[in-house]
This record gives sequence, structure tokens and C-alpha cells, in this order.
Amino acid sequence: RSAPNHSAPAQSLPAPIRPAGAQALDSAPHSAPALSAQARPSPRAHGPTACAFAFPTPGPGPQPPPLPAFPETPGAEPACCPLAFRLDPFTDYGSSLTVTLPAELQAHQPFQVILRYTSTDAPAIWWLDPELTYGNAKPFVFTQGHSVCNRSFFPCFDTPAVKCTYSAVVKAPSGVQVLMSATQSTYVEEEGVYRFHMEHPVPAYLVALVAGDLKPADIGPRSRVWAEPCLLPTATNKLSGAVEEWLSAAERLYGPYMWGRYDIVFLPPSFPIVAMENPCLTFIISSILESDEFLVIDVIHEVAHSWFGNAVTNATWEEMWLSEGLATYAQRRITTETYGAAFTCLETAFRLDALHRQMRLLGEDSPVSKLQVKLEPGVNPSHLMNLFTYEKGYCFVYYLSQLCGDPQRFDEFLRAYVEKYKFTSVVAQDLLDSFLSFFPELKEQSVDCRAGLEFERWLNATGPPLAEPDLSQGSSLTRPVEALFQLWTAEPLDQAAALASAIDISKWRTFQTALFLDRLLDGSPLPQEVVMSLSKCYSSLLDSMNAEIRIRWLQIVVRNYYYPDLHRVRRFLESQMSRMYTIPLYEDLCTGALKSFALEVFYQTQGRLHPNLRRTIQQILSQGLGPSAEPSTDPSAEPVSAGADRDSDSPALLLGDEAPSSAISLRDVNVSA
Repeated sequence: RSAPNHSAPAQSLPAPIRPAGAQALDSAPHSAPALSAQARPSPRAHGPTACAFAFPTPGPGPQPPPLPAFPETPGAEPACCPLAFRLDPFTDYGSSLTVTLPAELQAHQPFQVILRYTSTDAPAIWWLDPELTYGNAKPFVFTQGHSVCNRSFFPCFDTPAVKCTYSAVVKAPSGVQVLMSATQSTYVEEEGVYRFHMEHPVPAYLVALVAGDLKPADIGPRSRVWAEPCLLPTATNKLSGAVEEWLSAAERLYGPYMWGRYDIVFLPPSFPIVAMENPCLTFIISSILESDEFLVIDVIHEVAHSWFGNAVTNATWEEMWLSEGLATYAQRRITTETYGAAFTCLETAFRLDALHRQMRLLGEDSPVSKLQVKLEPGVNPSHLMNLFTYEKGYCFVYYLSQLCGDPQRFDEFLRAYVEKYKFTSVVAQDLLDSFLSFFPELKEQSVDCRAGLEFERWLNATGPPLAEPDLSQGSSLTRPVEALFQLWTAEPLDQAAALASAIDISKWRTFQTALFLDRLLDGSPLPQEVVMSLSKCYSSLLDSMNAEIRIRWLQIVVRNYYYPDLHRVRRFLESQMSRMYTIPLYEDLCTGALKSFALEVFYQTQGRLHPNLRRTIQQILSQGLGPSAEPSTDPSAEPVSAGADRDSDSPALLLGDEAPSSAISLRDVNVSA
């Protein structure tokens, strides 16, 4: 369907304020400004007035909003009167808060609503004991708001259609560094108080906080990395000078970087995704540090979000491709500028290979393969995060760039698009109308209606992309991968294995090796003699490579029940605390005859896992063991006998802390925000 243009101007409320009556923090199920049950007004915690009203102190000229203050500060708040409010059921991931404003409030009159609330066990807020950090020294906390978790962090209009500036005051113990996704920050050491202000309007999901044993190191004129002390040298060495190169390339393509600083904070392995594009402060999981090429791509992708996603945002979660597809296109333009077309084509081939794998699992008529996904009331938008959002969206943007015949001209269009819509939210029609206005000759040719490639079909047809990019410039890197894979599937095996062993993959790029192993995974189960030869040829070599490579080889071991290398699976799981390197293996282990092995390893390692990850693995183990068997968290418990396999026909796509209910697992839907 064609979505209406309801992009919101920069403001903190989505509609004009009525003089009196009830104001609800929710307007529609798909863009629910809501207050989670875990973050509700708390009169017991803060006295009798949980929701109050006040007129701001008048002054000459426009008045900025006052910074929040702690209740014990004398005179921190103006005189205010209590307001009636109610919390109504909304969904299982939030409640709607409705506030009744006083009758004397006049239209267009500035006012403040003060909410006192407590966030405790909130989905957006991840509390880590010291043992769950790398340094094991201090507790750690971070927030993750995408897509609709920040309603449990603070009361908000939790929809990307609404943007506003924000200020925050954070009080922390001595020795704990606090950071937020803000353009301005100060610290008063004697009070232990940090003050933050974001001067540009952002949607609620981009408000982020992290606090812990973090130290900084400059890596460029406007960038620094923050990490635990034991990780700081590695993070600095890998990114020093590179981030400024990427930022400069992006500026040449899409105009000035508008957020001031671009800092990166490396988070403990409990961080639930790979990376998050919080403005001014990208969050990224520390586990990715050992995989250089994945680190480069993930950071460049988050850099690209500074223009596409943060500055210009999708107004509805039903069109996430407007952020992710454009950011992926911009990421690949940046990598082409800095690392050449061959590397970009290799990475693109690797991702499109994963897209087609997901398509085979889901089926070509899956509704989640549409770019304009219909989000039913009450469905958590996070469930729509999948590779179509990224790669099918990228293919559409790439197709638009090919229509104009010149990537540089398309860069000019995107620069004008960002300038026009920065700090607002848009729908697909805004992008497409702007494109046809920028290229009137294409509008005259009715390129939006070309048979089989209609813009409407791109947006609303299920299935794979209608057109894919020409990746021939990467053939020097992809051709050896195809050749090696063909050797391992050829007959006779002895002769093929001899030829294959002569190819030194230790000199390959990470994406080449990963693509090769993915092809072997797709072909699994393989004949046992092939797996034996593969292990003899590669097992020790792959052991010395990064985790992105090792996990793929270990999945081959598990899916082919190759017991001689099972000890490597155990050793890997004993050393990993991140969901990106544990969930895929546990899912594979629980689909066959290795469930008792999975239970044994889990009992030995669960103490080092974040409670959220522990629950997810327990659910995977329960599903793998059958509906009547629940895995105990008691290490002394007897292993439960294996039950029925998971239902492989279910099309569910799950992220977050839910357990997968089908063979479509995180190994197939592994994306960064």
C-alpha cells in the first residue's frame, strides 16, 4: 500500500495541544508512544504527586527546557499542581499513559508536565554484574532502545515519527564513567553528576546511556573510542585514523557530518546485537574486535546511519528499509571509495548469499519479505528486523542509482534529500517523489511504472529483489571461493581433496572464507568422508582464525555430527559470552542427536552468561527436548532425554530475548542495527 505522508516536524509532541482534556501518549498501534509497565509513575517512590503540571518561568525570548533536577535539590521545580492520569493496557511490550491537562491551559501556551517514575527490570536497561564484563572490576549498565524498548526507560512518544531534543542528568558513583548519545556533556566531579544535552531532534529509540569502567582514547580529530581498560589498546590500534577517513569519505558523498563528535563505545559481550547507531556515540559489541573486516563494515554502516536513519528517519516501523536500505547503500559507497570496488562486491555477495538463504527458509511468499511490511496491531516492530530490510532495501536503492546512470549524480540526489529532510521523519513516497523531482527526465520516461520493475512492486511484492547489482568487479575475490567449493563437491574425492588442499585459504580475506564455509553449511549434511577430509585440511588452520570463521566451521561440525571435532565446539562455547556466537551453535546442537552435549556445556557455562541470554538458551534447550521437558539450571541435574525436533515449518522471525521457534534462527537472520 502507499503510505500517507505524515512526516513530523521537529517537535516534542505529535499534535497541537488542546486547551484542556485528556492527552494520551499513544496514537496508533504501529507507532505506540507508550509507557512500559516496568517504567510507570511511582507515587510511592517519590511522594504523593506522580504526575504534575507547571507553567515555565517566563523570560525574554525563546526559553530552552530546564534540565531535570534531583528531588532533594531545593527549589529545583516550579510550583506545580497534580494531574489526573491513567495507565491503560496497550500491548505486551508497553502501556499507554493518558494525562488530563488543566482547563485553564490556553492553546499555544508553553507548559511542562512533570512525571516521576521508576524503571527497574526494564527491557531497555541491561544491568551487568562485574563478572559479565571483561575487566571483572565494576558493574556495568547500558540501554538498547531499538525499536520500542525505550518506553521502559522513560515515558515517551515511542514512534520514529516524533523527534525532539532532550536533556538528562545522571548521578553515578565515583569511578563510573557515564556516556549518552548527546551533543553536549559536562561532569561535576564533587557531586558525581553528569549533564547531557542533545541539541538536534531525535526519535526516542536513539536516546542511549552507558555507564561502567570505561576509558577513552582519541583516534581522530573528532572521534575517540571508549572501552574497558583491558580492551582499549586493541580498539585504539584497530580504528586509529580509520574513522576519520570514513567520515571524510561520507562527507564528500552526502554532505557535512552534523552531529559534532563521532565516538564509539565497545560494550561487553552481553550487548544483544552487533552495533547500534546512537548519534554521537555508536554502541558496538567488543566481540567483533577480533574480526577485522566485520568490524570495518559494521562501523562504516553505523557511520552511514548518521545521514540515513539518524538525520532522516523512517516515520513508521513498517518502512525500516528507508533507514537500513539507504544506510547499506551509503556504507557500500563509502567502502568503494576507501577500499575499492572488489572488496565492496565481495561483501555484497556475502550478504546477498545470506538473503537468498533466508528466502529459501521463509518461502518467496513470506509477508516479511516486503519492503512495506504490514505491522498488525500489537506486533512488536523488532520482529520485522531481517535481511530484507537491509539487502532488498539496498537492491532497490541501487536500482534507483542505476536509473540515473551515474553513481555520482545519485550521490548528489541523496545529498539534496538529506538536506531537505534532515531532523525529520519520512515515508517512502517522500524519497520517491524527491527522486523523480531531482531527475525530471526519468519522471518523463515513467521509470516508476516500468513493467516488472514498478516502484509499487518493489515496495509491496514478496520474494527476492526484483533486480540485483552487477558484482563482476569482485570476481577476482569471489571466483576462487566458487572454485574451491566446487572442488569439495566433485568426484573422485581423493583427487578433489588433493587439488583443494593446494589452495592456501590463510591468505584469503575473512569474507571469502566465510562465504566458502557458508556454502558448505548450505550443503550440509555432507558425506562423512568429505567432512573428514575437510577437517584434516582445515580444522587446525581455522582454529587460529577469528570467531566469525570459527563459528561457521563449528556449525559444519555440528550439522554433520563430526564427533572428532566436537571438543572444539565445547572449547568455543566455554570462551564465548555473546549471543551472536552462542545461539547459532545451541540451535544446531538442539536439532539433532547432540542435545545432551548442549545441556552439559550449558550447565558448565551458564554462570558466565547474562540472565537474558541464559533464558534464551534455556528456551532453545526446552524446545529441542520436547514440550514436557524443561532444562534445569542446576548443574547437578540429570540430562533430560531428547524429545521431538523443533517445528521447521514455522515462519517466525525473532530477535531480542525470545527463543526461536523454528529453523529460521539467528544464524540466518544475523544483522546489525
